[in-house]
Amino acid sequence: MKMKFFLIPVVALALLASLTAGRAKTPAPELKWYTDMSEANQVSEKTGKPLFAFFTGSDWCGWCMKLQRDVFAKDAFKEWADKNVVLLELDFPRRKQLTPELQQQNSNLQQAFQVTGYPTCWIFKAEKDPEKNHYTLSAYGSLGYPTGAEAGKEEVAFLANANQILNNKK
Repeated sequence: MKMKFFLIPVVALALLASLTAGRAKTPAPELKWYTDMSEANQVSEKTGKPLFAFFTGSDWCGWCMKLQRDVFAKDAFKEWADKNVVLLELDFPRRKQLTPELQQQNSNLQQAFQVTGYPTCWIFKAEKDPEKNHYTLSAYGSLGYPTGAEAGKEEVAFLANANQILNNKK
């Protein structure tokens, strides 16, 4: 009789453990990086989210690659980006060739934000004047690699800074 009462909780716990072990955590959304300012801005206008511009030298800038690995590849960043911003990559590669239009767009935005080093990220809104085919930019703030952050927790420092920028514009 006592054996029955002992086995019931053991079996129930084993069953519960096997059911919960099969459930994986919901994966973070994949990042959608736009390269075309016009397309990214259309999504920004539609969603009400600001643009998050990542100025990078994708094939030569070590700190850019480190930012990608230490921050952008982390689930916390992916979830934050999906909820808060529209991602725009503005690349300045050395080995791969961009179209002349993309080079011009990236260069124009680099000049507008006075970017002198990589990686640099700007959070901003853009309003397009359809008659002049010109954007009016409203900068919220900029970020770089989170130097001084605890090793392995770079995304925490980066997101704290990004949230502070967003909160200042609300």
